[in-house]
Amino acid sequence: MSSAADPARERGVALARAARRGDTLALHDLLDHLTPYIARICRPIALDDGPDATQEALVAVFTRLRSLREPEALYGWVRTIAVREAVRAARHRPAELTDVPERGDPQLAADIDDVLSRLSPQHRAVLVLRDVEGLDEESAAAVLGVPAGTAKSRLHRARQSFRKAWSA
Repeated sequence: MSSAADPARERGVALARAARRGDTLALHDLLDHLTPYIARICRPIALDDGPDATQEALVAVFTRLRSLREPEALYGWVRTIAVREAVRAARHRPAELTDVPERGDPQLAADIDDVLSRLSPQHRAVLVLRDVEGLDEESAAAVLGVPAGTAKSRLHRARQSFRKAWSA
């Protein structure tokens, strides 16, 4: 959702404007419109808690929408909320990197999700922001609320842990 000419993006921005003016139907439509976007961010970070993180992010969007000063910044603002809620939800479930399925496991298609599930929520978050959302390190750092160097080192460790677990 990065293109300014994207009709879905334009619709979201228009709904946000109307909802901020008090149009309750637009607010309902906005939340419906944002749900798949938020879920796409929350699921790989919060894993089984992805639906809960998605709901919490939607509640945060609902309660804080009036604080959004620039409706054009809607998707970045929502992304930040979604990542923070997903990381918060995922903290309840630490995972161990020692139980990675072996190569050749019949469920190889599930191995990637399994390996991701063994990373910390912070590492999954930075991987999603960089490798799924396509953000640069500075933007990912801003979303995560950490210095750029911290995001860069987390990304390095996340990729290193992923490779180690994948090749185990």
